[in-house]
Amino acid sequence: MSIKRVGIVGSGIMGAGIAETAATNGFEVVLRSRSQASADAMVAAMEKSLNRQVDKEKITAADRDAALGRVTAVSDLGELAGCDLVIESVVEDLAVKKHLFTELDRICGDHTILATNTSTLPVIEMAMETGRPEKVCGIHFFNPAPVMALVEVVRPLTASDETVEAARNFAEACGKTPVLVKDQAGFIVNALLFPYLNNAVRLLEQGVATREDIDSAMKGGCGFPMGPFALLDLVGLDTSLAILDALYTEFRDPNYAAVPLLRRMVAAEQLGRKSGRGFFHYAKK
Repeated sequence: MSIKRVGIVGSGIMGAGIAETAATNGFEVVLRSRSQASADAMVAAMEKSLNRQVDKEKITAADRDAALGRVTAVSDLGELAGCDLVIESVVEDLAVKKHLFTELDRICGDHTILATNTSTLPVIEMAMETGRPEKVCGIHFFNPAPVMALVEVVRPLTASDETVEAARNFAEACGKTPVLVKDQAGFIVNALLFPYLNNAVRLLEQGVATREDIDSAMKGGCGFPMGPFALLDLVGLDTSLAILDALYTEFRDPNYAAVPLLRRMVAAEQLGRKSGRGFFHYAKK
């Protein structure tokens, strides 16, 4: 199954990052957002990112121009009809994603693989909204997609061997290391990562140490590049809470039960870097 033209649905950081990754590795990309203005803004952000790479001499100006030339920004979902693979990266809301998969199934050709970039939600529920469940899988990139080496290829019960192999080949063609994982909440990385992050918040709530000292301890003692609170702020406290809630719903493991402090901070709209304030304060751009 040959993938040459890739559709990306979603105007956030992940959508733009996946689009950049695909375009710089030779794929034609159709980047869809709900408005033409936001789609164009994604391309502008991609150009800014590529310019930084040119400045650092990681790519040439010709490479940048070639990658941008492979990207088409659209607002009409129908423009994805000719894609070989469509990856959605919209809000982590199952109802929204299920509706989108219904629409993509109606629009896209029979050969098209439909994939989700979800980090936690059940892929099978999206697959069953389509008439092609054998052609639906998860292709989970990590943020920032152009930099992070890992992609989790998620196999729901209905996915064919051909679909999974095509997804794996696509990830490898993007210069990533794919790992195959069954369709279970959290997959590999988040299932292991979020109990750690949740327990860091618990230590803070219990007054065991300050957020600064907890971050320093995990960087100095475990060699992590970033402490848990800096990472939570980067991921987004609302996103982190949604992941924990999804994990707890599936497994009912107390380690996945979000610490009350995290839930209160989300209620206060202290979401991390995206809001300018989370566990730390950030200057507004």
